[in-house]
Amino acid sequence: MHVEVRHLEPSDYDDLKSAMLASYSELDDAYWTKKHIKDLLNTFPDGQIGVYVNQQLVGAALSLIVKYSKFGDNHTYDQITGGETFSTHDSKGDTLYGIDIFVHPEYRGLRLARRLYDARKEICENLNLRAIMAGGRIPNYAEFAKELTPKEYIDKVKHQEIHDPTLSFQLSNDFHVRKVLTNYLPGDAESKDYATLLEWINIYYQPEEKLINAPKQTVRAGLVQWQMRLFPTFESLVSQIEFFVDSISGYGSDFALFPELFNAPLMEEFNHLGEHEAIREMAQYTDKLVDVFRDFAVSYNVNIICGSMPRVDEEGHLKNTSYLCHRNGNIDAYDKIHITPAEVSAWGMKGGDMIRVFDTDAGKVGILVCYDVEFPELPRLLREQEMQILFVPFLTDTQNGYMRVRSCAMARAVENECYVAIAGSVGNLPRVNNMDIQYAQSAVFTPSDFAFPNNQIKAEATPNTEMTLIVDLDLDLLKELHVHGSVRTITDRRTDLYDIKWKGQKR
Repeated sequence: MHVEVRHLEPSDYDDLKSAMLASYSELDDAYWTKKHIKDLLNTFPDGQIGVYVNQQLVGAALSLIVKYSKFGDNHTYDQITGGETFSTHDSKGDTLYGIDIFVHPEYRGLRLARRLYDARKEICENLNLRAIMAGGRIPNYAEFAKELTPKEYIDKVKHQEIHDPTLSFQLSNDFHVRKVLTNYLPGDAESKDYATLLEWINIYYQPEEKLINAPKQTVRAGLVQWQMRLFPTFESLVSQIEFFVDSISGYGSDFALFPELFNAPLMEEFNHLGEHEAIREMAQYTDKLVDVFRDFAVSYNVNIICGSMPRVDEEGHLKNTSYLCHRNGNIDAYDKIHITPAEVSAWGMKGGDMIRVFDTDAGKVGILVCYDVEFPELPRLLREQEMQILFVPFLTDTQNGYMRVRSCAMARAVENECYVAIAGSVGNLPRVNNMDIQYAQSAVFTPSDFAFPNNQIKAEATPNTEMTLIVDLDLDLLKELHVHGSVRTITDRRTDLYDIKWKGQKR
């Protein structure tokens, strides 16, 4: 047996008519005429697909391109096909509309219809169309019409309490029911003149092709595993920052991530003060460092997540603030929300009260600082804002502290179907109170599914060694996971039973 899927040809008509008559034996004159097929092939040859067994056509999928806004959700089959003239086809439209699909009954055990659906999806993606739409019959509905409304019937088919030969198959091919249509195909007694309006969304669709600044499929991130050391001057610290930014930029990275409180060596000159006073004195350098990072982001053409630095706000509260310096010169900030007991007792830090996703030229990103990632609610709120990459600058002194951050970061990647990048500091820092030792192994974690590493680790640094980590992240894999994953932790949430509500400030 030889099976092949390819475009229809005029010479296939006799086999096509035979397959249609067998497929729609319960309907009168349910076949396309030779003129219909000729018109379709002249109008949109790429949209007409056949499946062949031993060179004989045994099934087909026929389609048009339409500007869907011209028809909306309340349309009939006659309207969408232009009275079967196919005058509604618009090569500049945005939707692939399926006008027919069938497989000869003698060949239905071979799952050939699935091949036709996959070919349709491939056409939709290759032509950059928004979606596939179709009106679907519900041929078993007549058996239940006295007991169930169309909506109740569809719900039972969705939950596999009832099998419908058409709808069940369409749902298994990732179509969803957008609404119920009435009088879509007059005379369809089995469906009681009802139909389902079905939709398959092309997750790769781009509304318009950009010659520059097009959305990236693959982004590159550079993580800095920073060695804590004493610096003789502020300028020497800046020089070390520039070294890493230069190195990461040299690899064409879109992002550079520094660790939490990487600038702690600047506290050395204030070590004669109490810990609370010393970090507030160090905070005077924060604005200068933000200016440095902004200039480096622009001149080295890389978006920089500047770890975190202490900041005294307008009310005199000490915050642990992370800055995102975009390579276009813009600056965003995030205040660490969850402050550890040590940060409170030693430094008197206060948590922030705002969370948001940042739009960048390389995707939607979130920032959480260290302890924040141990609270699953925050990443979930970010994911609801369509976050793709979560950056987590951290600072841990012991291996068990590090493992809390690491383990929670890996869990957040699974729960939220996103990438999580963590970067920390290593080494020792004498003559700076409360910052004596550091432990880190910077890494990038992924969701857990076939398209990703088996252990969820995209890349990781050598523990306790100063280095950089350069990692490529495929954002399209996240789209695939969200729609076609083995499990779907976002779409399968039971929001009818529970939800998460943000009570803090909104941007």
